[in-house]
Amino acid sequence: MKINGKAAIVTGGGTGVGKATSLMLAQGGCAVVINYSRSKEDADQTVEEIKAAGGQAIAVQGNVSKDDTAQRLVQGALESFGRLDVLINCAGTTEFIPFGDLDRVTEDVWQKIMAVNLIGPFQCARAAAPAMRETAKPEGGVIVNVSSTAALLANGSSIPYAASKAALNNLTVSLARTFAPEIRVNAVAPGFIDSRWVKNALGEKYEKGKATISSNLPLGRVCQPEDVAAAIVGFVTGSDLVTGQIQVCDSGMLIIDPLGKGALE
Repeated sequence: MKINGKAAIVTGGGTGVGKATSLMLAQGGCAVVINYSRSKEDADQTVEEIKAAGGQAIAVQGNVSKDDTAQRLVQGALESFGRLDVLINCAGTTEFIPFGDLDRVTEDVWQKIMAVNLIGPFQCARAAAPAMRETAKPEGGVIVNVSSTAALLANGSSIPYAASKAALNNLTVSLARTFAPEIRVNAVAPGFIDSRWVKNALGEKYEKGKATISSNLPLGRVCQPEDVAAAIVGFVTGSDLVTGQIQVCDSGMLIIDPLGKGALE
């Protein structure tokens, strides 16, 4: 898809990977609806950066776990830009709970994580589909969900987080079948991301953890938000015949030899 003159919604679009994706889409000439839940200042700043560079953007507050937020995002795109071509489901949440600490995995934790990470992308996709079918012509619409390597490795911040991302991968394939041929649906699964969100979550453990992971990765460094954004935008601007796919962006984390280099030599 050529994105110049098109319009996109990016949930969680004011910070981290969402911000990097919003800026990258805008650089290509795409107008952007930037959704945020609590980070108003960051979202407004991202809007201003896009406008200062000659692009178009608006910020819309709302929790994607609420269906009325999904509807308002689509309406905002249509009212402001007259069309909707792209949806990036980037908003996400988690709780940092060791896998063995099962008692801390309460019903409330499950409900919060699944609502944002799984139900939210479904509701946004459902709301966006009619508008995309009507306005995203002739190429059709594109939806990209932001998953995680936690979905494939069953590790990460918590059991509910890993499970929510695994379910999101399943949803990606289901929606790709459901929305074809007018709308393509894919997902990007990042590994460890060098972001403010992860830094705040890990605190003093962050730098040591990042250094340890980086030293073990085949490509020698963890993901920056821009690395993941490039993978996301690649699904939008690349081949129009790719749908239902999960692309890993992890600096080679999934191909690390569990026995260690030279263990059997």
